[in-house]
Amino acid sequence: MKRDMDLIRELLLKLEAYPLRAGGMCTFSAFDDEEIRVEGFNYNEIDYHLALLKEAAFIDDGGVRPMSGIGFRGLTWAGHDFLDSVRDPKIWLKTMKAAEIAAGGFTVDLLKDLAKGLIKKQIEEYAGIKL
Repeated sequence: MKRDMDLIRELLLKLEAYPLRAGGMCTFSAFDDEEIRVEGFNYNEIDYHLALLKEAAFIDDGGVRPMSGIGFRGLTWAGHDFLDSVRDPKIWLKTMKAAEIAAGGFTVDLLKDLAKGLIKKQIEEYAGIKL
């Protein structure tokens, strides 16, 4: 199955917004939980991408290993950093276009760096200060 960065971003946005109390823990399964369904993607795609988020250390699974889906205790520092760099829909679109045109392919680190560069440019234009 191919990795879909749009789905990765959407899942991170959904997981970040999930109302989990401090120190709380839950499990998500693409087969059962409406909270993480993403329109246009099937259960297998969502389940696979949840596993990728865990593998990339973007989520803290609390050591829980459910039969399907993921344990979830929150986003990790790396997960928050990535999401913060691609949160803005305009930045996300520009980032994806740049990655596809310039690189022909991309990694998570490249996407994050591209997005951070675009954000930096916006700040420089707004503040009139070279960063």
